[in-house]
Amino acid sequence: MKLSRTVGYAIQATLQLAESNSSAPIPCSRLAADGGMPERFLLQILRSLVTHGILRSTRGVEGGYKLDREAADISLLDIIEAVDGPLRSSLPSADKISTRARTTLEQGLTEVAEAARERLAAIRLNQLVGSSDGMDGSNDHPGPPPS
Repeated sequence: MKLSRTVGYAIQATLQLAESNSSAPIPCSRLAADGGMPERFLLQILRSLVTHGILRSTRGVEGGYKLDREAADISLLDIIEAVDGPLRSSLPSADKISTRARTTLEQGLTEVAEAARERLAAIRLNQLVGSSDGMDGSNDHPGPPPS
């Protein structure tokens, strides 16, 4: 499964917000600079996350973005679907595939998509907060995500 750059930025920005110790909203410009993301593109992503109830935005000089829910209440599936739309399987048009083969393929793809949706829904933002990426010199090696 390959995630889009848009999803990557959305996950990165929500993680930054979840890890923030600030009670004040964080401006898009700071999220972009700290995360090495293009600000205009990130702004569009943040708007989608606000529209889908993941983030809350505040206007004005002291404005910015905050999580709208607790990190434990936000799943990776929530973030992915907020920016990329519903996670579904689809088989491109292939006129030369038999009806039987097409039906079998579609059923298999539907099962895989549903399993992916369930797994992504089980992974919560709070599980990713503070995860070591090996860049900070710590020796934390988290185990596999819970099943």
